[in-house]
Amino acid sequence: MTKKERYKYIFNWFKTNMPVVSTELIHENPYELLVAVILSAQCTDKRVNLTTPEFFKKFPSVESLSKAKIEHIFPLIKSISYPNSKAKYLSGMAKMLMIDFKGVIPDSVKELQKLPGVGRKTANVMASIVYGKPTMAVDTHVFRVSKRLGLTTNAKTPIETEKQLVKNISKKIIPNAHNWLILHGRYICIARKPKCNDCGLTKFCKYFEAK
Repeated sequence: MTKKERYKYIFNWFKTNMPVVSTELIHENPYELLVAVILSAQCTDKRVNLTTPEFFKKFPSVESLSKAKIEHIFPLIKSISYPNSKAKYLSGMAKMLMIDFKGVIPDSVKELQKLPGVGRKTANVMASIVYGKPTMAVDTHVFRVSKRLGLTTNAKTPIETEKQLVKNISKKIIPNAHNWLILHGRYICIARKPKCNDCGLTKFCKYFEAK
C-alpha cells in the first residue's frame, strides 16, 4: 500500500464512520475556547469542562478577564493541573488581547503564539477550529495514532508529525482530521492496550500488522 492510498483509505473511513466531529471542550465562542485550550494542557477535557462554567460566570469576556487579579483567577482553576502558571497565563493572555489586539483573538498561528500560555499546539487548535485554517495541532494522541497507522515515518517530534500530516492530508479536511485522530487515540487507540478488537482501521494499521 502506498502512502497516498493509506491516507485515502484511513480518512475515508473516518469520514464514513465519524461524519460529525468536534472538540470535546465545551465552549460558546472563541474566547471560551481559548481559555479552555490553555487550561487543557496536561489536563483532561473532562476536568476542564467541569471547571469552566463557574469561570465563565465570573469572567464572561476577554475584557472582564483582563481586569482580574491573578489571586481571583486561581481559586476558580485550582482543580486544574498547574493552576499557578495557568492563572498567570490567562491574566497575561487577556491583557495582551486587549492591549495589542483590541480584544479580538488573532487568526494567524504566529500572532496567536505571542499570547501567554499559547504554544504552537494551542495556536493550531484555535486557527483550525475558529478560523477553519488548515493547521494541525499535534498532541500525544495525534502523535501516537499517526505513528501506529503509518501516516508518519520516523517522526520524532510533534512538529515533524505536523509537517508530514499537513503535507499529505487535504486542506479541506485537516480541521476534522485533527479531531478524528485525537478521538481515535483517546477512546480506541489508547496508549496502553489499544482496543484493536474495536477498531475499524486494523487492516490499514502498521502497529496491528506488527502484532
